[in-house]
Amino acid sequence: MPTAVKVSDDLVRKAKIRSRIFKRSIAGQIEYWAKIGEIVEDNQDLPFSFIQNILLAKEQIKAGEGTSYVFGEGE
Repeated sequence: MPTAVKVSDDLVRKAKIRSRIFKRSIAGQIEYWAKIGEIVEDNQDLPFSFIQNILLAKEQIKAGEGTSYVFGEGE
């Protein structure tokens, strides 16, 4: 269920710019940033680029591109 949240004008301005670049809604851009922040806080030892690649791979699997890696198989 959507919930209204107050955010700074500066954050909205930055989200507008990024949302145009990445073809997201402004809310979608802010949600993306929040999700990335959550993942980074939970995995502080992983580089941001590695986290991005994991998220990209998950979406590729959802889209039917490639196969999931199962640890211990294929060795």
